[in-house]
Formats: sequence, structure tokens, C-alpha cells
Amino acid sequence: MLRDGSTAHLRPIRPQDAPALERFHAGQSETSIYLRYFTYKSRLTPKELKRFTEVDHVDRVALVVERSGAIVGVGRYDRLEDPEEAEVAFNISDQYQGMGVGSILLEHLAAAARERGVERFSAEVLPENRKMLTVFAEAGYEVRRHFDDGVVMVEFAIDPTDRSRAVMESREHRAEARSLADLLAPRSVAVIGASRAWGSIGNTVLTGILEGGFTGAVYGVNTEALEVAGMRSYATLAEVPGPVDLAVLAVPKEEIPGVVADCAAAGVKGLLVITGGFSDGGDGLARQRELVRAARANGMRVIGPASLGLINTDPAVSLNASVAPGMPQRGTLGLFSQSAAIGVLLYAACSRRNLGVSSVVSAGNRADVSGNDAMQFWEDDPATSAIGLYLESFGNPRKFSRIARRLARNKPVIVAKSDVTGLRLPPGHAVRTTQAPREAVDAMLQQSGVIRVATNEELMDVAQIVASQPLPAGRGVGLVANSAALGRVLADNAERNGLAVAALETGLDLEDGQSRALPRLGALLDEVLARPDVHSAVVILLPARGTTVEALADAVGRCGTRAGKPVLAVFAGILDASVPTEGLFRVDTEPGTADPETAAPGISQSGTADPGTGASGPRIDAAVPAYSSPGNAVAALAAVVRYAQWRRRDFGETVEPAGIDKDRAEDLVDAHLARISGAELLTLDAAGAAELLACYGIRVLESVPFETEDQAVAAAERLGWPVALKTTDQHLRHRLDLGGVRLNIIDEAALRGNIRHMRQMLAAAGAEGLEVQAMAPSGQGCVVRGLEDPLLGPLLSFGLAGDAVNLLGDWAHAIPPLSTTDLAELVRSPRAARKLFGYQGLPAVDIAALEDLINRVATLKDHHPEVALLEFNPVMVSGDGITVLSADVRLGNPEVRTDSARRAMSAWGGPVPGAA
Repeated sequence: MLRDGSTAHLRPIRPQDAPALERFHAGQSETSIYLRYFTYKSRLTPKELKRFTEVDHVDRVALVVERSGAIVGVGRYDRLEDPEEAEVAFNISDQYQGMGVGSILLEHLAAAARERGVERFSAEVLPENRKMLTVFAEAGYEVRRHFDDGVVMVEFAIDPTDRSRAVMESREHRAEARSLADLLAPRSVAVIGASRAWGSIGNTVLTGILEGGFTGAVYGVNTEALEVAGMRSYATLAEVPGPVDLAVLAVPKEEIPGVVADCAAAGVKGLLVITGGFSDGGDGLARQRELVRAARANGMRVIGPASLGLINTDPAVSLNASVAPGMPQRGTLGLFSQSAAIGVLLYAACSRRNLGVSSVVSAGNRADVSGNDAMQFWEDDPATSAIGLYLESFGNPRKFSRIARRLARNKPVIVAKSDVTGLRLPPGHAVRTTQAPREAVDAMLQQSGVIRVATNEELMDVAQIVASQPLPAGRGVGLVANSAALGRVLADNAERNGLAVAALETGLDLEDGQSRALPRLGALLDEVLARPDVHSAVVILLPARGTTVEALADAVGRCGTRAGKPVLAVFAGILDASVPTEGLFRVDTEPGTADPETAAPGISQSGTADPGTGASGPRIDAAVPAYSSPGNAVAALAAVVRYAQWRRRDFGETVEPAGIDKDRAEDLVDAHLARISGAELLTLDAAGAAELLACYGIRVLESVPFETEDQAVAAAERLGWPVALKTTDQHLRHRLDLGGVRLNIIDEAALRGNIRHMRQMLAAAGAEGLEVQAMAPSGQGCVVRGLEDPLLGPLLSFGLAGDAVNLLGDWAHAIPPLSTTDLAELVRSPRAARKLFGYQGLPAVDIAALEDLINRVATLKDHHPEVALLEFNPVMVSGDGITVLSADVRLGNPEVRTDSARRAMSAWGGPVPGAA
């Protein structure tokens, strides 16, 4: 992603690039050529072209950035006599200077160099080449500069630093936010496949743009009609008289490749693909990947396919490029959905609740633009104060977690997902699935600080609060009702959801007319809200003669505004959001104009809405969150209270443990991996595991396998009495109750007797191998596990050993890197964790030592994706330290992580580094 939000393709240079490189050089200005070569060259010689394009990708690496098949930038390094240092050089097209091409090349060259043992870069730069000097200075590395014979000599180490990572994240954020901003606020829109047939996709989208009051230029493209929607039609995009920022594609899927090529030739910035039909497995996904590849190669972003559309309610834009029947009410909620069907549900829910939005993005199959891009945009958008996302799949959860955590510190982020999101894929979604426990994805969301809900209705329940109310300052809630029974139900719900009922008023009388009832309601609610232990309030009311719901809601809203505290209203038996309104959506497809699959799922072909998408009942001001169910209201408020507590907490800091030798660990891992190939896994023996773990300051208590009793006695003498005797069987080695372990063996005679007895008992189970180990201090057994998941990347799990994890699945999960707060929460999250802090007379254990061990494991897993599995079972945690009794370490050729240390996007719509 370039600085202007467009895309370009970065790849290694090839020998066949010589003609393209020659054309690139010929198009450069004399100044650019002089700054690169320190002299003017009208052309490159055949010898130079051969040297520049034929590299070994080890000591000499060169990368090119291309747009529309033409090279626009070249970056290269050449290793010097010192094998740990390489000289870098860059050459950027005049047209693309200042667009971030140089910084992207530097990031990728540095990553490639680190993989090949290079630790430092150097460069010779002319003093007048300020742009190149700026690239080095702003990269985030510790750059040293000095003058030598009229040239600026630049040197810097290329290991990532906190500052260089922050620089990359900042550049990524600005570019992705800009790319979506250009799509949501285009200066011109062309609807390709615009139709004269009422109800067709092309007609609906074009009409929506025109009737929504879009402030830019609008063009309809139809190969046959001279006029559509009362305006002139153009046969091809090439005939459109002005530039086009956004092209809306509503043509059959077979025509998509040709239309994308036309858009590339016309310089279109982004594509909104309403057309569906890309979810039928092999052929459909192949078409989808080619669509993304062709668009990205020409600088264009893609929303869709099978998108419901884009909406921006900003009066300066007023864009309704969707199949929605009209422009929704303006508000501060940003909405993101994937499938068009879910987009329909969210749109309808907003309509029912009178809830305004700032912008809506329906990503469809999310082949390119995703929720990550949307969050990058909304983070900076002053018109958006809260974000709601319905996610059916994850493409890059590590990146999602990173962005969401930063965003949620300032704006509430509500995420709706089903229990199988990440485990199964919807049609058309070409991303990975997780092999981790299903709770791991929820743990990732919790760690990110988002408000997790299960359904679109729950999303809207929470959105009503965060989009219109201040955040509560605490758990205290005041309850007001005109029914004692309803008040009690409300109080029970509040306590069950973790709220503290600070006030309960159930004697409110609303039966003597609106002129008296409203002041009485206001006075009582003001009194409740004035209490310092009341941080929010919920008002539940039954119907009363002579008063309207609108008036009651208005009175409630005024009280909340005066107090500066969130107030919710529950109108039991009055609000009914389940009755559909006929004709809310009216979209038909026109054979031959748009593919039948361009109709969003959930939109009726007959011209009426599916059940549940309508709106009815009173129209209550969106400034007052109103509900028909007390349970829904309280659950939503409790979720917001938890979020507010998360936002106020100390987030801690990420601290790398002392005594780590990462380079030594990398050498060991590389040496082990050289012994395997393909998808094989290598289980390290005890010595190999101990050597690798020692690089991260982790010591495993030695175990000595033996064949004879004499060998066992010799080992025990060396280790020191008392000792433990264990079977090497993986299922029995920790099971004292099944005879797999004997403890506190104090002398030779006892050891020999236990060996004979254990062999007799274990023979029936087929467990023959035995080992002897020094006794560890007594304490609480725990399990620490780190694995490399295809979707989540490095995943850390923690639990208490035994039935807690084996039978009850009482695990806590987190994704590295972990802050000090993350570590503390991970250790305290399992239900059985109370045993660590002194429980029923048991002494408290050394929590600091346990957190240090987990931090070391998390750091190891974050550094080394090659470690497919690392498990300590058990870890004995005593009052003054920890002892790792057993380590299982398995290595494998790693799948590429979905969040690499360099900015990259998938060129084909699949899960590769940085894919959004």
C-alpha cells in the first residue's frame, strides 16, 4: 500500500526484467539519474543491465516495485567484505517519489537481509538527495551519518526496534485509512452495468446514488441504452468525459475481467463489486483471486465481490452506493459487515431503532478490503465515535488485534461473531481457519478490548448506548420502575450481569396524565442519578394512560443529559421490533443486465422485505437507548461497563525478559530444521530441548531414562536424593493416581524396589520405559503451552495441571507479545486459578516467577514461528520459585504468519503476510 492509498506489486528482480529496467531508466529525469549514479547516464549498458538484473538473492538482492506491469522503483543490497554488512541503493520513478516506495523497499530489503545473516546497512548518498536521506532518517533505525569526500555516509543496524515498528505501523495506518477514505468519499462514481429496468441491481445502485444527493459526478455505463435514470448513458468507461474515482460493478461475473481492465486503463482508484457468483469453490475462487490480482497490480482496491455496497452520510459526500432503499439517518456509528445478507440485517436494525450511522462498508467476500481497513479509517474519522463489525471470518487476526486494541482505547469497537467464526468459512471466503480451541478466538478479542457479542441484535443493543451515551464511570446502576415486579426482575438481571444495584425505585406512578407524570418521572430519576454511587441508570416502564412513549423517552433523555451519565429506557410491552415493514428493500435482478447473484441474500426477488428486516412501533429519538426487553438492556449496559473498565485500566508494558540469546536460538532452530523437509514435525530430544530453552533462560529439571536398575541408581546418585521415578509413557508420566509416578524415593533399596513394582504394574498398559528425576519443591502443578496456529499465529495457553485442563478444559489463552497486564490477567483467568493465591489453607505461590516463565515462553513463540509446539507439563509453582519438570518441543517449517514485520498485502486474495 502506497502513501496515497493505492497499491503496487513488490517482487524480486528477474533476468528477464532487463528491457523493463531499461525503459524505467529512460523515463527518469537527469536529476534522478545523477542522484542515483553520481553521474548522468543516458542509458544503461548491457553489462550494467546484466549485473542489475542477475542476482543470487543471498549476497546480492534486488527488489522491484511495479504498477501496471511497469517498474516504478528498484531497491538493492550488495554484501560487503564484512559479511554482516551490506550496501543499499534505491532508484524511484520521478512520478512515484514521495509516495512511500523507498520506505517499503527498505523494509523488505532489511527483512531479506536479516534472513541471510546481514546485520547492518550502509549507503552513500549525495547531500542534495534529501528525499533519500529522509527515507533513512524516518525509518526508525538508529542512523549514523558522516561526510566523506563530498558524500554522506549512512550506517544503521537493521534489527527491528520499537521505533522502527512504530514507524511501520504508522505508515501502514495512514495508507490504509487513506485508501478507504478515497472509496468512501470519491469525487466521481461510475456505475458499470447501470440499467433502465426498475428493481435491477444496476438501476437500484444508480438511483440510490442520485437520490441520495451524492455531491460528486455520477456516470452510468450501459452498452445498449442511451439514457438511464434520466441521465445520459455511456457505452464504455473510456467514453466517460471525466476521471472516475470509484467504479461500481453490477455486471455478470463473466464480464468482470474485461471491466477491470477498462477501469485500470481509465485510472480508476477503487472498485465496488456488487456482482456475486464467486462462492462456488474452485472456479469461483479462482475468478475472485484473479479479480484482486488484476486490481492490485493496477493500483486499485476492491470492495466485494457480493457486496451490499458503501454508504457515507457526511453531507459533504452523501454517498449511497448500495442496494439499500435510501440514505440512512446520519449518526456517529460506523458499520462493517461481510456478506450482503448480514448487511441487510444491520441496515434494517438501524432503521428499526432510529439509529444513525456515519458510514457503512459491506465487504462481501472480503477478497481485499476488510474490517482491518475499515478500522484504520474510522480511527481517524471525526464523524465516527463508535464502530460495529459483524465478522464471519478472519483474514489476519494478529493485525486485527493490534489495530482493534489501539482503536478501542479511544472509540468503542463492537464485534459480533458466531461461535464457529474462525473454525468454518462462509462461501467465497478464501482465508485460513484455526486449529486452536474455539475459546482462543474469543480470548484474542477480549485481549483486544473489543465488546464481543453473538448476534446483530446484540450488536445494536450495545451500539445504541455507545453511540449516544457517555461511558459509565463504574458498576453502580440505579433502577427506576413503575412496577415492583419489573423492578425486581431488572435488579436480578443487573446483579447476574455483574452490575452493582446502588438504587432501586419501584413506586413511580404515571397514571394521572402526562402533565403530572413526566415531572414526577424527571424528579425521581434526577434524584437517583445525583447519587455518587450511581454511574448509570435503567428506567423500565409499563404502558400508562395519557402518556406517550415518545414523551417518556424524551424526559428520560433530558435527565441523562443533565447528569452526564448513561441512561437506558425499557418500554415493556410497548416496543415491538419484530414486525416487518413491506417494501423496505425492493431489489429485483434483470436477466442479462446483472448476474442473479448480485442480488444481496436476504433481499426479496418479489419486491418485499424478508421477515424481520422492517420497522414498526414508536419512533424514539436515537439519543435515548430504548429496549423492549429488560434482559437485553441490562446485558448491553453490562458489556459497556466492562469495556469502560478495560479502557481505564493500566495497560502495562511489553518487557522482554533478561538473559535472552535470540541469535543462538535461531542458529539452533535452523540446524534442527535442516534435518526435516516439507510438513514434517521434529520432536526435540531432552538435550536438544534443554539447549534451545536455555537461550530464553528456561531450565528444565533433568530426567534420566534408564534400562537397568544400576543405571537408575547411578543417575539418582548424580542427581541427588530424594528422586522421583516416572514412566516415559506420555499419557501416564504425570498420573500419580494411575501408578505412573513414584515420589520421594530416598535411597538405593527403595529405588530398586519401586522399579520392579512399577514395571509389573505398567506391563499391562504397555508402558515399559522408565526415567529418574530429582524431586522438585512441592507446589501447584500448572501447564504452559505455546503453539503456532494457522490462523492466530503464536498462541499461548495456561491452566492448572490435572483435571482442570484435561477434563474441564479450564484454559486461558493469549496472543503474544504480552504486556505486564496481559500476563497478570492470563494467570488469573482460569477458574481454578484461585488455588494459586491461597485457597482453603493452601499457601500462595510465586506469581512473579510464574509470570516471568510465561513471558519467556511468549517471547520465544513470538520470535520463532518454527516452534510448532512447546508444552511444559507440569510446571511446579511453589512459594519461592518454579520448576519445569517436563518439556515437549516440536519444530516444523512454519506456515507464513499473517502479520509479518514488513508491510505486505496478498496479490491474489489469500492468506499471506499482511493480508487484511
